[in-house]
Amino acid sequence: MGHPFPIREIARQAGLSEATVDRVLNGRGGVRDSTAQEVRRAIADLDRQRTQVRLVGRTFMVDIVMQSPERFSTAVRAALEAELPTLHPAVVRSRFHFRETGPADGLTGVLDRIARRGSQGVILKAPDVPGITEAVGRLAAAGIPVVTLVTDLPTSARVGCVGSDNRAAGATAAYLVGQWLGKRPGNVLTSLSSGSFRNEEEREMGFRSTMRARHPRRTLVEIAEGQGLDTTQYDLVRAALDHDPDIRAVYSIGGGNIATLRAFEDAGRECAVFVAHDLDHDNARLLREHRLSAVLHHDLRHDLREACHIVMRAHGALPPAGPTLPSAIQVVTPYNMPPGTVAG
Repeated sequence: MGHPFPIREIARQAGLSEATVDRVLNGRGGVRDSTAQEVRRAIADLDRQRTQVRLVGRTFMVDIVMQSPERFSTAVRAALEAELPTLHPAVVRSRFHFRETGPADGLTGVLDRIARRGSQGVILKAPDVPGITEAVGRLAAAGIPVVTLVTDLPTSARVGCVGSDNRAAGATAAYLVGQWLGKRPGNVLTSLSSGSFRNEEEREMGFRSTMRARHPRRTLVEIAEGQGLDTTQYDLVRAALDHDPDIRAVYSIGGGNIATLRAFEDAGRECAVFVAHDLDHDNARLLREHRLSAVLHHDLRHDLREACHIVMRAHGALPPAGPTLPSAIQVVTPYNMPPGTVAG
């Protein structure tokens, strides 16, 4: 396992002891496969980050903990690593803890391990449930600041939240869907990945209240708990289409858009308007193919930069600042995609 990094640096990146890393690197045995994989991931992370940062000034180790589909966690990782060179006067090193789905106690276990091991900060995307809120409290008690990303935990001990105004995003989606449907008849399918994520709940409320005010005769059909994954989303959408022959538009709050479109196609139905969130690699491709009408996007690089600044301020490395403002909501169509957008 060739690499240019000291064992101490690899151990810190992986959150393991130097003795364990030494056993893995030298093939001495007595180490689980999952632990060896953690060492390999740490080396890969260090290799990516060493070309982007100069190890000068104060160094912060930040843990990014997320429950989200792979397409979004990949976008977050890329956004953070692209921002690393800008995060002076400090240097930020990152450890990633991603999963797509699962019970909340899996995430609380990750957060509690970080609390025991130590960290300069946690950037967290997690469902708003009591177990997570309590784990954030334990991190705060250990002196580890937590910043929520995209979806908030407002009753927790987190020190800040970064992301867009989700109610405004939902209202924007309602405006677009209503304008594009015009006077044509048809119901609107709203799709959430889970009712436990506060950002999705807020988007849904913004969408529903604006549709009620502007288009009170439109029927909204809600599906949820597809986890934003194509494997589970297809059956939910297909069942909704079979039950309601008047669905003609989609507001996708939680993702799984490839499966949603496939369900429409397999049912022989037209999706006249489709508004989604986040310009990840799947949505970029669908937008270029004109299979999505628009994507509501916000600058993840801005969000990750702000999150790191909040962590630095919590440690006194940056001067105090005013409240963090929400990220601007961008309405992206096939004709105004941001430069550098990569299709999956």
